[in-house]
Amino acid sequence: MSSTVLATPDFPAMADMRDHVQPVPRRLRGVVAGITVFDTVSANYAWDTPKYPHYLVPRDDVLPGVLIDEDREQRLRRGAVHLHGLRIGETEIPSVARVYDAAAGSVAGLVRFDWQALEWFEEDEQVFVHPRNPYTRVDALRSGRHVRVELGGHLLAESTSPVLVFETGLPTRYYLDRNCLDLSLLRRTDTRTACPYKGETSDYWTADLPGRVEEDVAWSYRQPFPALTPIAGLVAFYNDRVEITVDGTTLPQVVDLSLLSADARTGR
Repeated sequence: MSSTVLATPDFPAMADMRDHVQPVPRRLRGVVAGITVFDTVSANYAWDTPKYPHYLVPRDDVLPGVLIDEDREQRLRRGAVHLHGLRIGETEIPSVARVYDAAAGSVAGLVRFDWQALEWFEEDEQVFVHPRNPYTRVDALRSGRHVRVELGGHLLAESTSPVLVFETGLPTRYYLDRNCLDLSLLRRTDTRTACPYKGETSDYWTADLPGRVEEDVAWSYRQPFPALTPIAGLVAFYNDRVEITVDGTTLPQVVDLSLLSADARTGR
């Protein structure tokens, strides 16, 4: 198998919206210990990186009394914020909310909550990992391409009826029916991850080859979000960790440096 190289990717990059603030047209809720901390239709997206935004929530839409001022100030890229904790009944979480002060212009009075502190919902659907980027598109298209997946000279999978997933900022993923896999070379593991666009994974597989083990090289979603229903139960492999041949052409094992973050790897 050829070594992975650094090269210009052959897929569209994410729109660079750094320093932009845009309205969220969806109802947004944050929940802690079963209590709704905020419920708003007036949230904003704010970008610090091209990959995805974070949410800013009007303080007026936060449940009264749950924000506890810690009398500490920080400087963020959009201005000064005052650090707050959360108190929900018997639950106290320190330093998880940052409230922009009155001099912060268009974001004055908005609150940035730490993602891990809350459960997040857009309308009535939970959002995992990070906010969905409104400039990211994810399409699952059925295809008749001939796809082969190999590792160390061993054929792991082969199909002429894959589903191709095109996600902004990521290489094309090739999802294959389990009947097309050589399961004598693949061992299911307990690894689970989540993606804000596809949902929670149900399975991962490690390739067990003579003299070589490639951990968690493939994954599957048993019940993806409705927009990605075509990939339900199918299996995809990391492009940069196996050799994928499509219609007789071996794909370059390209690694885009912008994708080498933990969220990009676990987001598949």
